[in-house]
Amino acid sequence: MTVALGQPVPDFKAAATSNKDVLLSALQGYNVVLYFYPKDSTPGCTTEGQDFRDHYEAFKAAKTIIFGVSRDSLKSHENFKAKQNFPFELISDPDEELCQLFDVIKLKNMYGKQVLGIERSTFVIDKKGSLHKEWRKVSVAGHVQEVLNVVDALNQIQD
Repeated sequence: MTVALGQPVPDFKAAATSNKDVLLSALQGYNVVLYFYPKDSTPGCTTEGQDFRDHYEAFKAAKTIIFGVSRDSLKSHENFKAKQNFPFELISDPDEELCQLFDVIKLKNMYGKQVLGIERSTFVIDKKGSLHKEWRKVSVAGHVQEVLNVVDALNQIQD
């Protein structure tokens, strides 16, 4: 089952950095940004994470919680988060449960071979737990500002 725009996102529990378990239902009253990325410490993923880091205070002011999601291990996530000074948590999804829920596993070409991997995607879940906006095949440049604009507009409607 995958989530559709405007529909409630099924509750999920996921392991994240800082020894935290993320429970979606516990985040009601906040907007939630889930950004899925292919791999820790790769150039595009690092740039995207740094952009979310650099806009973190604006998201916080907009009552929005950010989570990065990939299939990397918690250990890899902890190293990536520490090295980049990310103020938000990274969710480890080795079993691809969240990846399947948001349908981000796609066939990709890597060095001439077709492999299944995470398609860079971002999702905004509103304060009531419904999927408000999605971006697929994300291009990193300018993306975080676009997400922030959507969250700010969403707060105008919700508040």
